[in-house]
Amino acid sequence: MGNVFVLQVLLALLLVIVCFLAGKIFFMKRAADELAEGFAEKTGGTNTLLDIASRDPSMRKLADTLNDGLRELREKRQRYEQGDMELKNAVTNISHDLRTPLTAISGYLERLKKEDVSQNAARYIEILSERTEHMKQLTEELFRYSVIRNGASESKKERVSIGDLLEESLAGYYTQITARGITPKIQMPVGKVECYAAREKLLRLFENLIGNAVKYSDGDLAVTLTENGEVIFSNTAKNLSAVEVQRLFDRFYTVETGSRSTGLGLSIARELAGQMGGSLAADYMDGSLIIHVMLPLLFAVGTE
Repeated sequence: MGNVFVLQVLLALLLVIVCFLAGKIFFMKRAADELAEGFAEKTGGTNTLLDIASRDPSMRKLADTLNDGLRELREKRQRYEQGDMELKNAVTNISHDLRTPLTAISGYLERLKKEDVSQNAARYIEILSERTEHMKQLTEELFRYSVIRNGASESKKERVSIGDLLEESLAGYYTQITARGITPKIQMPVGKVECYAAREKLLRLFENLIGNAVKYSDGDLAVTLTENGEVIFSNTAKNLSAVEVQRLFDRFYTVETGSRSTGLGLSIARELAGQMGGSLAADYMDGSLIIHVMLPLLFAVGTE
């Protein structure tokens, strides 16, 4: 009887210990979930720190450690954002300041072309004019890119027809397209495909992509608008490679066929697409460069 009583006591004690440990594990798990959920929220940019209901010393210490990390992360983020903004403003100001003297240089070079100069001098003037024009193009693209990145080019969104803007952009490049002997193949749905977007930004995006297609094309260009709002630009570009295509969106990256390029056109297009909630992607298949543009908030085809 005595042994049975001792066994019952041990079992009861064991049950109490198990219940205690189970409760402790439950509360620690809840505290860990609170920390995980709170950490995900705090890294999103809020200024508050982590707080948990648990009084467990280990969990409180973990929360304090995470809070220290959050403070350090926020300080680094603030320094980065401040430095990034200062750099953007500096680039914008420098590129803006360069436009005036470059325009003046171009004007004087044009006047020099009308003067009676030697054959060698005329050749040098022509070289200077070409280099100056290239610098003007680079400066203008750099200025536009800086303005777009700074968000200074905010435009009101409106309901626009993607197909109409595509046609307008293609018409604007008619001279360059025909000069290359390209006859574009255009495919669009019967009904309208519409989205909410800043009209100027969408036009600029299409113009940059068309200009890029003309630049790299081996003599063809296909533009397709699907019913779900995807715009596909495709052209044969055998001088490109899959590695180069993946770098086309990098700032200032150019390939040999586009040596006169600033390397900013596709970067600007990607930035504009992102600002409108869309995306850009590039593929290289069977010698063809294919750029996909996805635009958000589309209306159904044919709706009014």
